[in-house]
Amino acid sequence: MSLQVEKLEKNMAKLTIEVSAEELEKAIEGAYQKNKNKMSIPGFRKGKVPRKMIENMYGKEVFYEDAANALIPDAYEKALEECSEEIVSSPKIEVVTIEAGAPFVFTAEVALKPEVKLGKYKGVKVDKIDVSVTEEEIDAEINKEREANSRTITVEDRPVKDGDETVIDFEGFVDGVAFEGGKGENYPLTIGSGTFIPGFEEKLIGAQIGQEVEVDVTFPEDYHAQELKGKAAIFKCTVKEIKEKELPALDDEFASEVSEFDTLSEYREDVKKKLEEKKEKDAKNEKEDAVIGAIIEDSVMEIPDAMIETQQRQMLDEFAQRIQMQGLSMEQYMQFTGLNPQAMLEQVKPQALKRIQSRLVLEAVVAAENITASDEDYQKETERMAEVYQMEIDKVKEMLEENESAKKQLMQDLAITKAVEFVTENAKETKSTKKAKADEE
Repeated sequence: MSLQVEKLEKNMAKLTIEVSAEELEKAIEGAYQKNKNKMSIPGFRKGKVPRKMIENMYGKEVFYEDAANALIPDAYEKALEECSEEIVSSPKIEVVTIEAGAPFVFTAEVALKPEVKLGKYKGVKVDKIDVSVTEEEIDAEINKEREANSRTITVEDRPVKDGDETVIDFEGFVDGVAFEGGKGENYPLTIGSGTFIPGFEEKLIGAQIGQEVEVDVTFPEDYHAQELKGKAAIFKCTVKEIKEKELPALDDEFASEVSEFDTLSEYREDVKKKLEEKKEKDAKNEKEDAVIGAIIEDSVMEIPDAMIETQQRQMLDEFAQRIQMQGLSMEQYMQFTGLNPQAMLEQVKPQALKRIQSRLVLEAVVAAENITASDEDYQKETERMAEVYQMEIDKVKEMLEENESAKKQLMQDLAITKAVEFVTENAKETKSTKKAKADEE
């Protein structure tokens, strides 16, 4: 095998890969052996037709496609090992020449890792994030717990109010004529849920059980039924049941039932502590994103489209694996959402670009600051992996030692993590413009 590398514009390259005539002959013979049982020629039993006879009848190119498909993956992998450039995309393969008795030549168009002109990465200014917890936030968190521990009771002595769980009968009319799909009986509807057309639920507020009320609404212009888009309608509705949530009393008994604490004050302090921890964690992540975003903004790099496309497909593969673990296939997901593969690729494109840019600038920081992962970093990470995958740590290390590229990738990832810590610790936090204005007011 021989390799020629031609650099193209925008960090693209064309690899011209040549495989010997002998290797091509072996692949053609392999294709013949694989397919001979499928071919029949009068006078010969299946599987007994000589290769020459098949080539004479169907053309000498009959086995070329299978031979090429057999040769390309291995030849491309060998070319990658020989190539000194860092390739960062899937290849676009094109066969140049394939003919028995001559070398097999194909090209692979690929993206090369872009050079990064690193901008300012030390002392980057970012907005300081407020991590204080307000009494209102504590109240909201406790009320969530009260909602989760509420009970539903039937109401008979008052009309419908916001938040009620109702059961209704309804029939809709446009220009005095009932329309298809506009009728329902014993329909459960929570007032304020936004389940029905805008304005519908609000107009049931004040209705008594058994009372028929007329609700006039206008269907949205983007309504899914073409014949109802933008149309004014009247729904005749009867409320048959009203139920409301009864929240538990906010006292020591409630606190002891939903937590490990005996008093409401202790429980409240614990809620505050957990909210503070969450805010601090979120603020840390937000600060990291802001710092990296600022470094990207101040750096220069030309990212080839093929590199972005490869990242997009990788992200969709990761997403497919995640939903598969939940028992859902990509086909089912697309049916439910109405998306197609191309639309999903477009959805993740901005995130794919940001992921590439982040990695590139952080790799540049690693190089600029000579950041490396230590043996201690490696030990901690293998311990974490052993815990996550429920394996013996020695087994994790053994697997990494056997796979040199996997260990190399792990050490690079650890160095990237240290680069994130470095740029974040060296960033300067300033009061945000929005916060400063609020303080002035």
